[in-house]
Amino acid sequence: MAKPKKKQNALTGIIIGFLVVVLAVYPLVFNSASEFSGTDDQAVSVIAELAPDYVPWVDSLFKPPSSEIENLLFCLQAALGAGVVGYYLAYARYSKDKDEE
Repeated sequence: MAKPKKKQNALTGIIIGFLVVVLAVYPLVFNSASEFSGTDDQAVSVIAELAPDYVPWVDSLFKPPSSEIENLLFCLQAALGAGVVGYYLAYARYSKDKDEE
């Protein structure tokens, strides 16, 4: 009886993977003429429109020398966060399985 469950899990994984790909590709295909900018840039422009006299309270502690370094640091931050979340989910799942035995 274990085989049908494995097939069902595999099918579910394939469907979820397909949906992730569709969600990633859809905006690039159907909204290709738009400009993709970060929320920081959008916030700065909105603040400049609403309050032109606004002066930031603090400056950044570290300014990367280039946009490539900034992207690298962002990717490292995302990977570290994904690792922590993945570790927690695996720990929670397998500790629950261990308690049931």
